Amino acid sequence: MSDMQRELISSAPQMMEAIQQLGFVPLLWSGIRGFSAEEMVDQDCRYVVYDDGWDWPMWKWKGPIINEGNCVYGKFFDKKAGYISLEWWPDFCNWRRSVYPAPEAGSIDEAILLTLQEHGSLITRELRSACGFTGPKMRSRFDAYVTRLQMACRIVTEDFVYPRDRHGHEYGWGWSLLTTPERLYGREACHCDRSPQESHDRIFAHLRQVVPQATDRQLLKLI
Repeated sequence: MSDMQRELISSAPQMMEAIQQLGFVPLLWSGIRGFSAEEMVDQDCRYVVYDDGWDWPMWKWKGPIINEGNCVYGKFFDKKAGYISLEWWPDFCNWRRSVYPAPEAGSIDEAILLTLQEHGSLITRELRSACGFTGPKMRSRFDAYVTRLQMACRIVTEDFVYPRDRHGHEYGWGWSLLTTPERLYGREACHCDRSPQESHDRIFAHLRQVVPQATDRQLLKLI
């Protein structure tokens, strides 16, 4: 990792600062040594199991970071989740939407997007039900469509919703509240005046600086 990321992160505000500095931060292992939120945090912020449950501060930061961190969250990196700063989102969105063209009329992808646009935002299981994916073994099939739409920068995570126990305490891993980036950040945030290739080259050059330990092949896979 570059000099700016030598100290381990121990709080959500510090992670927000890192996202703004780096522009792109995969949540978990990215295939590039040192380039993930999981590897950037202090040991006390990593996953730990206790006799009566578990704790994972870094995981619990996701909602606050999305709401306050001036960044976008979704499955953007080889179908895995991560953060992208709003500064870099227009270029990333510009490039990815050229790689993943807009859904064809009448396709399942289009139906999912239209349903989400109609409702504004839905947790994953609500969206799945609204789209009619209610039969056996439909969950994994539906999740594959949603992941592809996230890779295409058509769907992002707005927040995380947690169930509550009888004492009112949140528990579990949380459900992704999905929406479109246009609704959450505005259409202008998804617009870029550069060509898709220019955006790609700009991102590549930036990542080459902030992740010098990565090979070209690793960076291209991430982009």
